[in-house]
Amino acid sequence: MSKTRKELRTLEMRDKEKIPLKKRPYDIVFIIWFLLNLIIIVYVIDIEQLIIKDPSSFTQPLWPPAFVVNGMHWWGNNFDPLLIARPVFYQTTVWIDVLFFGPFYIVATYAFIKGKNWIRIPSILYSSIICANLNIIFFAAFSGDYPKPVTGIYLAAYLPYLVFPILLAVRMILKSHPFTKSGK
Repeated sequence: MSKTRKELRTLEMRDKEKIPLKKRPYDIVFIIWFLLNLIIIVYVIDIEQLIIKDPSSFTQPLWPPAFVVNGMHWWGNNFDPLLIARPVFYQTTVWIDVLFFGPFYIVATYAFIKGKNWIRIPSILYSSIICANLNIIFFAAFSGDYPKPVTGIYLAAYLPYLVFPILLAVRMILKSHPFTKSGK
């Protein structure tokens, strides 16, 4: 069914009402978050956890570089034992990062720069899934089934993965057209 002229005119008006990125500094913070996760977390750090199954015995892969692998293993051995243990549920969350969140970060970066309202629902879904994954990891880390992480440093490193998705969800839930002046 084709859109009526009134619907098309409404869409055109919304495009004219778009708030420019330079007037959305909070969205610039989200773009930086997306790019940081895309470039460093998903396709460098997460990939290490999928390529190297056993951190105690492995051959250095072509990717990621040795300094990243050494840094990850140092981090795991000193602050995050779950990262070294790499149980199946943990690996599943890493696969979700690589297969779903990586592409999401690319699309979300584009949508936030261009002010595309269609990113609203995917952003809410992303936020929900990453918060659920993080809660699973937190419960496992502090359950006693694995050596307990160094709490303060561990929380400082991982709480942004709870805070940013919650802020993103709130940002997207409050307005059905989050990048326009009327925002309805």
